[in-house]
Amino acid sequence: MLRSSLSAAAMVLALSAAPAYAQDYYGSLSIGGVWLDDSDNSGAFNSDFTTGAGTTIPAGTVLPEGTSVEWTTEFDEGISASAAFGRSFGSFRGEVELAYQSNDVDTHTNVAVGGGAIGAEDAGVLITGSPNLGVTVADLVADGRGSVDTTFLMLNGYYDFNAIGPVTPYVGAGVGVGFVNVDYAPSGVTIVDDDSTHFAYQVIAGGSFDLSDRMALFAQYRYRATEDVETEIALFDANLDVENAASILEAGLRIRF
Repeated sequence: MLRSSLSAAAMVLALSAAPAYAQDYYGSLSIGGVWLDDSDNSGAFNSDFTTGAGTTIPAGTVLPEGTSVEWTTEFDEGISASAAFGRSFGSFRGEVELAYQSNDVDTHTNVAVGGGAIGAEDAGVLITGSPNLGVTVADLVADGRGSVDTTFLMLNGYYDFNAIGPVTPYVGAGVGVGFVNVDYAPSGVTIVDDDSTHFAYQVIAGGSFDLSDRMALFAQYRYRATEDVETEIALFDANLDVENAASILEAGLRIRF
């Protein structure tokens, strides 16, 4: 009994002597710019596909199931916003983060089927039974309507280096899930409009500037990505994997309480 009492007393004293940072909770908000990497989209037909009238490809040409489909998509600069709640443990921090990013499509290029470029073909080739449409595949897809939007739920960990005056540099990393919507609609033609959920990860480097004991401004860079996004092509029966990796520069405010 005496030994148990002494152990309990020692534990209480240890907890009482624990540094104040063990109770250092915080919340943060940030906003920034997003540069989404070009996506080398790749997939395949899920069933035999019969072409419409192309320029050199005759109407009625059958492309067998499994024939590859691919093209490259470029994106405009986008926006990112995030909110996080966390706790500091000395030089380490852990947090839960909810973030959103969105990038509009700039253009699509390099359309290929079965390994062969079809950009010079009349766009009718993409629609079974279609006559010539008077516009090439390349011109049709060059019009960059659509977007890739992702909502992230992440668990992040950080290491804060020794402060240099009011400035504290840090690095971090996180894992979680990304809820992704891919909308490809060049020239108003819906090619992809699909949602998918995938594993997500990020690495982070930045610095904070203390405004007071409880408030700090911060600026950071992060590289954030999901696994390739699995989608279905709406125009014909095929699947498509879309790459979703971005560089983000952002600034925000952190409040400790």
